[in-house]
Amino acid sequence: MAKRKREPLSAERIEMAALELIETEGLEAFSTRKLAARLGCEAMSIYHYFPSKAHLMDAVFDRVLSGIPKPDPDLPWRDRLRKSMLEYRAMAHRHPRFFQFIALHRHNTRIGLALLESILSLVREGGLDTEKTARYFRAMSYYVVGAALDETSGYAQGPSAVEPVPGEEVARDFPEVAAVNPYFKPTEHQKTFDLGLDILLDSLEQAANVSKNKSTGRRPRRPVSLRPS
Repeated sequence: MAKRKREPLSAERIEMAALELIETEGLEAFSTRKLAARLGCEAMSIYHYFPSKAHLMDAVFDRVLSGIPKPDPDLPWRDRLRKSMLEYRAMAHRHPRFFQFIALHRHNTRIGLALLESILSLVREGGLDTEKTARYFRAMSYYVVGAALDETSGYAQGPSAVEPVPGEEVARDFPEVAAVNPYFKPTEHQKTFDLGLDILLDSLEQAANVSKNKSTGRRPRRPVSLRPS
């Protein structure tokens, strides 16, 4: 009986197998030994393509980031920013276990820097100066990365009390907690994320309009007062 031909190794195959293994078993359990077993090769064969585990992780990092779709350049400025944030969050949901690595990894590979450059350029396009561009970019990063971590591997999957308070006691003694609990479920994540993102984009757009008015000498429109007359 003829032997089944083994699929040849390649950098792409190793990266894809590493990502699959991480998503299956988690970052803590990942090792080149397990990866080699999955690929049907010796660990040293992997090091022929990647000098170290860290080099491999960087390559997987780049592969995942490069798969984030870019917004349609014909969309309005705000819509392109919104689309960029949504696509980054979607990437986290596609790769929830590897995202724990991405969230803490400095985006200082060429692929990572290219992503940062594209989003910073998009924020700057609104007419903000360097300081405001940096601060709004950072604020959006806090929000998107934090939300994605919470949704994919955060609070709901974290440690719980050994003896949590029974539901009937929560309803009796902590009525506000009980009341809002349905809106914390995964089915509600999208609506909550959209709300927070729109609050950020509203603020950014307002700052951009103020900057434009200053540059043209126009007086900014006064915000509408919500206080009763």
